[in-house]
Amino acid sequence: MAFMFLLRAALVGTMLTLPSSASGSSPTDRCLPAGTTPTDVVSVQAKPGNRNQVTTVTVAQKLKAIKAHCRRGKLVDARGKEIRFYQMIGCWGNPPDDYQQQLARQETELARLRKRYRVIEMTCDSAGDPRMRAGSPPATP
Repeated sequence: MAFMFLLRAALVGTMLTLPSSASGSSPTDRCLPAGTTPTDVVSVQAKPGNRNQVTTVTVAQKLKAIKAHCRRGKLVDARGKEIRFYQMIGCWGNPPDDYQQQLARQETELARLRKRYRVIEMTCDSAGDPRMRAGSPPATP
């Protein structure tokens, strides 16, 4: 009798620590790279007609859209191409002196990664602030 009680207690304890699909976790979550969560923002867009409101796309939404899944511990898209996340730069209030070189290095690295991987570019502006866009700084008079 005591054995059955201990066995049940062990099983219940194990079930409490296992992730479940009811808790919102996805099969792809276990293959996400360290430091990346399903709720991280991939992109932000202003809603049509209202520039003050934005629509965000999360990692989980993007992975679902491209039909990503885990294969042998790696995240791959529907075609089997491995997925890599890339944190974009360029959201500067006041850009550094070498911002053009930094953006050029970023573009070179992205081109190299795209040859081998499906690259998900993570925005540097998760709030959707239109003032924080990569590109040339405003001309000073």
